[in-house]
Amino acid sequence: MGGVSAPALHPTVQAALEAARAAAEVALRYYRADIEVGLKADRTPVTRADREAEEAIKAVLGLAFPDWGFLGEESGAEGPQETRWIIDPIDGTKNFIRGVPVWAVLIGLEEAGQVTAGVVLNPATGTTYWARRGDGAFVDGAPIRVSDVDQMARATVLHSGLRLLRGTPWWDGLVRLVDACDRTRGFGDYYGYGLVAEGRAEIYVENDLKPWDIAPVKILVEEAGGCLTDFAGRPTIYDGTVLASNGRLHAEALRLVRGA
Repeated sequence: MGGVSAPALHPTVQAALEAARAAAEVALRYYRADIEVGLKADRTPVTRADREAEEAIKAVLGLAFPDWGFLGEESGAEGPQETRWIIDPIDGTKNFIRGVPVWAVLIGLEEAGQVTAGVVLNPATGTTYWARRGDGAFVDGAPIRVSDVDQMARATVLHSGLRLLRGTPWWDGLVRLVDACDRTRGFGDYYGYGLVAEGRAEIYVENDLKPWDIAPVKILVEEAGGCLTDFAGRPTIYDGTVLASNGRLHAEALRLVRGA
């Protein structure tokens, strides 16, 4: 993009990239293999790959920053929580299980309640996103920016599983958003945020999320020039709802979703 190169990697980003690669190596050993699938308490699937990949991440990051804690999808909160790594070892486990190459290792860094760095690595394709507060957002070393679309009638809106939204109070709002935009597609998990950050779509709506689903993609979208909030417009990763956008259409998208 215009010959602009990425800045020297911050030590936190470098460590997160190394940890994500270690997890990718673990996960790829099980990908497209006959792997036993269990169910967690919330009825979501979990595999041996999820658990081992999370341990690989923690081993790398624990060595690099021994005084920081973790919040992991598989192991919960461990160690100091003021500064902590937020980890989803395999975002898109159902895709992983079925051999669909849309899944990723997600690692975010939260400092004093603010996400300051994030790494997203898709082991199946090798695509790697990263961002650090103030340094910008990148994919495979190239800087990325959100689109400059400023009319909802020209916007592409992405969504995750429709059934998750169908039984919520937000369904009518999603229908309003769909009616107002130009185009809709169902690109779930990390991939929708990547498309918004790269300027290939304008809006992504998703619900039923956990902090580890959101942390690294929040900083990615924001450092690419966009905006990520919950459906109430708050910049939090703890509500479970997410609206990510190119920023220019954020207020209108929120208005449509909320019906206010």
